[in-house]
Amino acid sequence: MQSLGENWRKGQKLLAEAGIESARLDARLLLEYVAGCNYTDLLRSPENPLVLPAQQVFDQLLARRATGEPLAYLTGEAEFRGRVFQVSPAVLIPRPETEVLVELALEKLRGLTAPTVVDLGTGSGIVAISLALECPLARVVAVDLSNDAISVARNNAGRLRAPVDFRQGDWFFPLAGERFDVIVSNPPYVADGDPHLALNGLPFEPQMALTDRADGLACIRRIVADAPAYLNAGGWLLFEHGYDQGEASRNLLTAAGFKAASTFPDLAGIDRVSGAHL
Repeated sequence: MQSLGENWRKGQKLLAEAGIESARLDARLLLEYVAGCNYTDLLRSPENPLVLPAQQVFDQLLARRATGEPLAYLTGEAEFRGRVFQVSPAVLIPRPETEVLVELALEKLRGLTAPTVVDLGTGSGIVAISLALECPLARVVAVDLSNDAISVARNNAGRLRAPVDFRQGDWFFPLAGERFDVIVSNPPYVADGDPHLALNGLPFEPQMALTDRADGLACIRRIVADAPAYLNAGGWLLFEHGYDQGEASRNLLTAAGFKAASTFPDLAGIDRVSGAHL
């Protein structure tokens, strides 16, 4: 029976040899996950044994991580804005860059007495749930084409006690006759054939949430074109996009009749979100 310390060293070596840059951290997190311990426990008592069922699970998860499968899918959870969200291969893994979209939406909702907001392509629900919890006066609707994604998002909303109205359907289709103060979206914006789709675990994530199978702007074009019919006067449309799509996004917004089209950077200074108002 191997100890916690021996397993940590073994896992780190295996992942490093597989080319995983975060080998030490990932091996530690997987070990803590299967052993039910924390970092302090691991440092204080590395000689403690890892019992057989947990040992088998740890070895299996290490092998999967060595193939590039994302850590979040192995543990079934990821953090976003200080909250733990459950994830599965049916949804994208939350990324810190998306916080820019949430912050901008909160800014536009601030000061409204009973604001309404819809999140298009909600995935795991991180944006809609964050808005519902951080702007409790808002009525939040979330839409996704995937029933599996909606199931994950509903589960997260229930766990976090976030009042979100989930709808299954294609973009604006489930919203007939409704209007909102803010529309937010993190749509598929990676161009078909982009080499990034083969890197950093992206082959394991849902491709329909990553790429539009076209030039990367197909979904953005549709959202921008249809959004005015679903916005209140003065309402805002905000959407995440790729690092090189800011200018194209602003042009689309202006051509659709929006005002003050702007692009906002993430914490790394990379163009991340564009938006405008009616």
